[in-house]
Amino acid sequence: MAEQTRRIVPVELGDQSYDILIGYKLEREIGKFVREAGFSDRALIVTDSHVGPLYGERLRRLLKESGLSHVEIFTLQAGETAKSLSTAEEIYTRCIELGLDRKSPIFALGGGVVGDLAGFIAATYMRGVPFVQLPTSLLAQVDSSVGGKVAVNHALGKNLIGAFYQPRGVFMDLALMESLPPREISTGLGEVVKYGLIYDGEFFSYLEQHVEDILALEPMALTHIIARSCEIKAAVVSEDEKEAGLRRILNFGHTIAHGIEKETGFRRYNHGEAVAIGMLGALDLSSRLGLVAASTLPRARQLLLALQLPVKAEGCTVEALYRDIFHDKKTVGGKVTWVLLTGIGTTLCRNDVPEADVRAAIAGVLC
Repeated sequence: MAEQTRRIVPVELGDQSYDILIGYKLEREIGKFVREAGFSDRALIVTDSHVGPLYGERLRRLLKESGLSHVEIFTLQAGETAKSLSTAEEIYTRCIELGLDRKSPIFALGGGVVGDLAGFIAATYMRGVPFVQLPTSLLAQVDSSVGGKVAVNHALGKNLIGAFYQPRGVFMDLALMESLPPREISTGLGEVVKYGLIYDGEFFSYLEQHVEDILALEPMALTHIIARSCEIKAAVVSEDEKEAGLRRILNFGHTIAHGIEKETGFRRYNHGEAVAIGMLGALDLSSRLGLVAASTLPRARQLLLALQLPVKAEGCTVEALYRDIFHDKKTVGGKVTWVLLTGIGTTLCRNDVPEADVRAAIAGVLC
């Protein structure tokens, strides 16, 4: 059982390669990593108001026992609104006050917002300091903690100010997930389903067949879906680190999802929930263009519903979402590059999708 619930996923990026360690109770491995990393003796933990009170002090003690004599905790207010330039400036100020140098590590302890923001700080403070990810949510474990995309939001769009910056290591202690509410599990499953749809039909079938085990956080099922998701993302990122080609497929469903998040103030839907809705929009578009079998859309909808994810968005209009897609990072020269499916596990990117089809697909995922 221990071997089946502990996995290492390497991310091959030349001299920026690192490992993702997945398992339960990883204190010993984290301590060994810190002792051997060559860090300065000062470090910063970035966490949020949900995770920090549960695990922040425990991590601080572990890091101090591992040789970091000065470890500070910076706690954000939980939520997407913290991922801003104003919050980043507060953290820069604290880094300077603490005397952090270019070998001082920044640890991200929390979900995707914490990881994105802490990574953005690490990428830009003193032109780059060591960065270590300790994602505590399923969404962060399978998505934002892997691949090195770090960013903050702007009032006009999500993740528009950022960088590509790889962590030195990623540690996913699945024991920390036991405190997550069911909605946080489901929001991560939106991205998990995405990996099956864009890359691995057998994995998609596994998800269909193991819904109950997954929702119950059964250790073997949980370890498998996280490890396989990380393997898929690592394979894509290793081939295309900076989104010049293949990596674009990871954005499946995100063009509509980012619009939904913006139109609902980044509050009504968690990221994975918006992605679930956006994927159905992209699947509808794929079907309208004759790229994918008609049975694919209802099959995906059924799985998303079984995993307790929304399939329609409230509080949005077709006109607003259509306008929002042109602020998406994948829009170049006024043309939106859509990631579409040609089957479960295979994709196609197109930037010549008719406006009428786009509007119809958007309408199909609105209440």
